[in-house]
Amino acid sequence: PFAVALKNVCLKVRGGEVLAIAGVAGNGQGELFDALSGEYPVPDATAVSIRGKAAGNLGITARRLMGAGFVPEERHGHAAVPALPLSDNLVLARNQSDRKTFLAGGVLGVIRHAVVRIASKRISETMDVRKSGEDPAAGSLSGGNLQKYIVGRELDRQPAVLIVNQPTWGVDAGAASRIRQALVDLAKAGSAVLVVSQDLDEIFEVATEIAVISEGRLSDVYPAHELTREKIGLLMGGMYGKTEGEVAHAH
Repeated sequence: PFAVALKNVCLKVRGGEVLAIAGVAGNGQGELFDALSGEYPVPDATAVSIRGKAAGNLGITARRLMGAGFVPEERHGHAAVPALPLSDNLVLARNQSDRKTFLAGGVLGVIRHAVVRIASKRISETMDVRKSGEDPAAGSLSGGNLQKYIVGRELDRQPAVLIVNQPTWGVDAGAASRIRQALVDLAKAGSAVLVVSQDLDEIFEVATEIAVISEGRLSDVYPAHELTREKIGLLMGGMYGKTEGEVAHAH
């Protein structure tokens, strides 16, 4: 009842691109992420397509199995269980997409702890995650280090599609730089990356295309080099759909 309704949202992200969606908080970013990630499946299967296959009515696990990866905005309790060690959080996130690697035997499967720990260590080293022990509880890491681990957990799969909501919210400059570069590198390797962010510096740093969401409506998608902070500000105010003259007058 308190959500922002999404209206006339249309976008496409291709391999090799980073599409960044800008907007002031509370304009539908969370709802858009939920719809794209499968947190809230929609009745129309064709409303969301992943790699050419209808996915609108599928949940998160099914979309992961189609090659997608997701990083939600909230680290604690959503992207990670604070009381559990990093390795257990890795299994929770990837027990289906990496079932043959992480689990052995039976319908439910038995966790291959040694294999999981090796993967967790690889993620930590790749993303330069600073931690107090070999496999500490997720809640014991600083915000920046936990975010690097969560992003790295998705990147380690080399997803064909990655959707990230507020990738560097509340993290230090060093962690932010590492995460942003990792997103750019993933796109350069051929994946499609969609970033939802309130940070304009971040958007201009990583994006090849930019759109703006305002009151649940998404603007047209523009090449990043065609937009300025001023133009994005106008789009945040709902000026999309106006003529060039109207936009110039408002500016």
